Amino acid sequence: MISTVQELAAEALFVSDLQPSQCPSRRAVEEAVTAMILRFGSDGCAAGVAAEFGDHPEVAVRRMGWVREELAAVLASQRSPHFAN
Repeated sequence: MISTVQELAAEALFVSDLQPSQCPSRRAVEEAVTAMILRFGSDGCAAGVAAEFGDHPEVAVRRMGWVREELAAVLASQRSPHFAN
């Protein structure tokens, strides 16, 4: 189930308007994922990814790489202990 949730999050971030050049915060990534799932649903997010891979595969591959890196960073930050300064 976890991989299914991660796949949905990846598809949702992929179809969002966030760009690597924005260096989005963890919160911005989480908000974008939630907004796209609410807006398009899981099928709509998957369809958007499929369309981009069909129309612009070279760009879509780079974007999905960025998406995976961003989501890995979000997961890592959630798993690491938080210490008060």
